[in-house]
Amino acid sequence: MLPSLRLPALALVFATPMLLLVGCEEEKKPAKPKIQARETLHKTTQDVRELEKELANGAILAPTEIEVADPLTQSAAAYRTSVGKIARMKVKMDMDQYEALNGEKPKTYEEFMEVIIKKGRADGIQLPMLPYYQEYAYDAKNKELVVIEYPAKKKAMQEQTDREMGRK
Repeated sequence: MLPSLRLPALALVFATPMLLLVGCEEEKKPAKPKIQARETLHKTTQDVRELEKELANGAILAPTEIEVADPLTQSAAAYRTSVGKIARMKVKMDMDQYEALNGEKPKTYEEFMEVIIKKGRADGIQLPMLPYYQEYAYDAKNKELVVIEYPAKKKAMQEQTDREMGRK
């Protein structure tokens, strides 16, 4: 072989197997979207969902008691539970005032959102933000605001954390 052709020929000999390996690489499964916890401190929301629809989609009523014996997580549980209770108290106060002025509480979810949460103004009631696995919902049957949670979201976050920490 001529010296000027030796280098390109050598490159071709070594590059061909690499190109074949790249082409034969197994298709990787798309990664699950990463679950993100959301900011809650100093954040507010007007997102209130319809209770019946959310229960049908796997939500459950959030516990209203602090059920943690572990001192490391007890403070967080107390804060989370208290935030939900205070928001419920504020909405109840507004509902009672509306009932006193109008003779009855809002009948539907839509009416509740308009006259209690939005109050016909841009700002309306600003409810404290709950953790990523909890939301506010309106119980039209009992005419009250409740806190619901999504066990599947909680479980998915725990599994993601376990994978990232190498526990599973």
